[in-house]
Amino acid sequence: MEPQEVLRARLAGQQLREPRAATAEEAVKNLLAVQAQEFPYARWSLAQRTGGATAADVEQALADGRILRTHILRPTWHFVHRDDLPWLRALSAPRLHQVNGGTYRSTGIDSEAASRSADALAEAVAGGVHLTREQLAARLQDAGFAAKGLLLAYLIMHAEISGVLVSGAPVRSPGGALRQTYAAFDERVAGSASAAVPSREESLAALALRYFGSRGPATVRDCADWSGLTMTDVRKGLALAEEIAPGAIVAASFDGADFYLRPPQSGGETLGHGGGSGRGGELAQGGELGQGGGSERSLEPERAGDGRPQIDLLQCYDEYIMGYSVSRHYFGGTAPAYPFGDNPMHVVLSDGLVAGSWRHSLVRRGSAAQRCELDIRLSRPLGPAAEQAVAVAVADYGDFLEMPTVRIPAGS
Repeated sequence: MEPQEVLRARLAGQQLREPRAATAEEAVKNLLAVQAQEFPYARWSLAQRTGGATAADVEQALADGRILRTHILRPTWHFVHRDDLPWLRALSAPRLHQVNGGTYRSTGIDSEAASRSADALAEAVAGGVHLTREQLAARLQDAGFAAKGLLLAYLIMHAEISGVLVSGAPVRSPGGALRQTYAAFDERVAGSASAAVPSREESLAALALRYFGSRGPATVRDCADWSGLTMTDVRKGLALAEEIAPGAIVAASFDGADFYLRPPQSGGETLGHGGGSGRGGELAQGGELGQGGGSERSLEPERAGDGRPQIDLLQCYDEYIMGYSVSRHYFGGTAPAYPFGDNPMHVVLSDGLVAGSWRHSLVRRGSAAQRCELDIRLSRPLGPAAEQAVAVAVADYGDFLEMPTVRIPAGS
């Protein structure tokens, strides 16, 4: 595959191009899990993959429990569809507890402390109660824990990984900022489509199908680093997926590495988006989609039919970036990265390639005069057509926030 083909396949598979998802929860379902520690920007990661979801739409899906926000995978904050969280948590939990083991020991979270804190937290949120972090801390302190700092963070995370807590309905602070709450795991996932948690083997196959189906072309190491699983587990998942859904994923060798992706249709377009392990098709092995050349080849993508560039404002933890590790370089830059000086840390794409950075500022938040200011800094001249595309991206962001949104001079 040529670099621009990799970009096109990833943009399409991740629904950053048409056809997009109908709703935010469908976008999550396609991607399986979406990194979400920067909550205001993570809402946008979901909305821009839909036909026009707003911030309020995403927040309502979270309030209703259709989308849940919890610590999963590596672990860090992720959005996960309610139907997927039971099996994804069961698959991830043993390794997550192992990864956290050193911090558990250093903070005094042994099996007895974990059990006592889980009981206290379960009682606190029983019966549909949703509590903030500070309210949970008070309940833990009543139970005899010095619940603050790292100890508090890991007692709550332990409860999330163990299936005791999950996100509740977000609440707004007096200043208008959304705040995370926590609720009972079983209550929030009740009524999900998953009648029972599948076997570990079935879960490995489902993860492989969903990851490579939405993020391909990607490597086994990409998937292992994204999921927190071992490369052995990822390979096992691919082999099991071949048995469960023949033809759903194909293998391709280029740039000196083995990649996996949904098979292309005629004309080079990827197949339509699936949601779950019920998709048909074959996990075919072998076959090369183009030859190497690698780093010396140009990263110039093909434009749309009308020749206009496509500008995307991505959060720096977007799955287009974080969905990969060893093959992240195809998008032409490095992210996420701490910004130098006053530079924004979020990513501007032009036709799938890094072209600058951006951030938003909400002015007079919570008042009738509130507005959003976008600081967008392009790293290279893109021409008048691209500047028009930037204006379209600014307007789209304003539609998402449902408030006046303007681009301000860099550094203002």
